[in-house]
Amino acid sequence: MQRRCGQPGVSGASRRIPGLRACRLCVGETLGDRDPSPGGQLGRLRAMDAADEVRLTLVDCLDECERGDVVVVRPCATVGAAGRAEWFAGLAGDQATGALRAWVRAGGPGLSLLPPELASLHLARSDAGEA
Repeated sequence: MQRRCGQPGVSGASRRIPGLRACRLCVGETLGDRDPSPGGQLGRLRAMDAADEVRLTLVDCLDECERGDVVVVRPCATVGAAGRAEWFAGLAGDQATGALRAWVRAGGPGLSLLPPELASLHLARSDAGEA
């Protein structure tokens, strides 16, 4: 059974939605000038934040520079030890971002199974990689 962390737009929900960290230096790198979306990949991520689907944090480096468009999805605070941060590389474009969006709406790490559309972008990290 899939559970949601919290309802978008509900007071206090920011603690109950997954966090999303993206490298401000490599966001948009995968598609570059070929990205037809206004604002590119950063625009897609900011739209998720504006819709209260994730708490977006831009960082200077996630130390995965060679991979491009690296994002880390952190479980919502209410998940506790049941969830761990999940890393993705090359996550860019409408299709991949749509799959990410659907996954976090369903609860994200610790609450919802990773969709097949994101499996090829998933980075296995033995250190649990809390970014």
